[in-house]
Amino acid sequence: METDDKEFNKNPYFELFQKQRIKQLGIGQHSYSHRIKQLSKLKTAIEKTYRKRILEALYKDLGKPKVESELTEIYQIIGEIKHAKAHLHKWMRRQKVKTPLSMLGASSYYVYEPKGVCLIISPWNFPFNLTFGPLVSAIAAGNSAIIKPSEMTPSSSALMAEIVREVFKEDEVTLVEGEVETSTQLLQLPFNHIFFTGSPNVGKIVMTAAAKHLTSVTLELGGKSPTIIDKTASVDKAAKKIVWGKFMNAGQICVTPDYILIDKSIKDKFIEACKKWLDYFYSEQPQNSDSYSRIVTQKHFERLKAHLDNAKDTNAKIEIGGQLDAESKYIAPTIISDLKEDALLLQHEIFGPILPIVTYKDLGEAIDCINSKERPLALYIYSKSRTNTKRILNHTKAGGTCINNNVVHYSNHNLPFGGVNHSGIGKSHGFYGFKAFSNQRAIVKQYVFGVAELLFPPYNRFKEKMARLTIKWF
Repeated sequence: METDDKEFNKNPYFELFQKQRIKQLGIGQHSYSHRIKQLSKLKTAIEKTYRKRILEALYKDLGKPKVESELTEIYQIIGEIKHAKAHLHKWMRRQKVKTPLSMLGASSYYVYEPKGVCLIISPWNFPFNLTFGPLVSAIAAGNSAIIKPSEMTPSSSALMAEIVREVFKEDEVTLVEGEVETSTQLLQLPFNHIFFTGSPNVGKIVMTAAAKHLTSVTLELGGKSPTIIDKTASVDKAAKKIVWGKFMNAGQICVTPDYILIDKSIKDKFIEACKKWLDYFYSEQPQNSDSYSRIVTQKHFERLKAHLDNAKDTNAKIEIGGQLDAESKYIAPTIISDLKEDALLLQHEIFGPILPIVTYKDLGEAIDCINSKERPLALYIYSKSRTNTKRILNHTKAGGTCINNNVVHYSNHNLPFGGVNHSGIGKSHGFYGFKAFSNQRAIVKQYVFGVAELLFPPYNRFKEKMARLTIKWF
């Protein structure tokens, strides 16, 4: 690596990277108890020492209500740590596999070994959860890590840097703050694994940078996650769950329902039910509600405003909401229908509190609509019909799916979480996160003379017959 390292000498983060690379072999050999200790220290810091300040930082950056922050940030991290601690001993054990008769005299197994020095690039919408969640997996797998959080949530990023400094040594885990240039410089370094959460467009940049060093990646991306509501569904229950899942964090969630595909016969009933639950959750004046968040930056506010203006220009109908306040970065919970196919709201991931409704007459239309777009991170189905549900599942592809619910699959640490193709590469959470940060190392141990040695050169007719018999019977 000495020759290769010369090209990185001018990189401002190379020295930090080198510290971790030098220390990594020792870190990778850390015992089960050491990893548990590290996870426990992180748990104590988040759950007790910094809990109040975490809630305050999230309110400053995103206007997040305390209860929402507890459930979507702190609960998720603590749950991830508890799950890892409960199962880590099992994950770290050697995994025995069968050895074929042709390898008689040997045993086979594999172990999960740490990949090495990892880069975690986290987003702004759930800054603590989506930073420390992957970090838990990296630590459990025995890696060191450099973290780059989003610059769009400065209070959260600064506090996370403080937490990391208190809990970890710099040559094990460190957090680097900065703008886009910082991410660009970090991506130039030959990390052993990169875990990125963000948009598909930036995901392509990360993957391109990783390809230069043949670095493995986990890309947690997004896209347009559809929700199908057929005519057998309980409209009121569907509306309640969708309103909750869509307008939490002002719609700034990668797995939020992005748009609705609903049977035309129940559209009006669904909109009425949504209005009822919006009033219940956020009152008739959501701008004054303590339960409703704000848009993260002025830039994102203007992007969403442009999407709404585009819809209005093409005579779309605002069924609910539509009010905006630039000064406070407020966009009311908005439901919109009668959109043209080329409307921006139907072409790009919304990532905000705007819910388009598209009607269909036949379920096949809804399935075709989904399949005409990139494969989504999540697909939600509301139906009482097993036939319809099975049809949708069999004829679509998605990273994850909830039936008669939405968003909640993210919280089950026993499930793999992630997208497919455009919506993501690789899985995370629980064992799947541990696996993402690990290399499955295959090991064969020979005990006695191996049968395969009978087929070593020089070759003759006898060995030719033996080879044929091996192919046929073993």
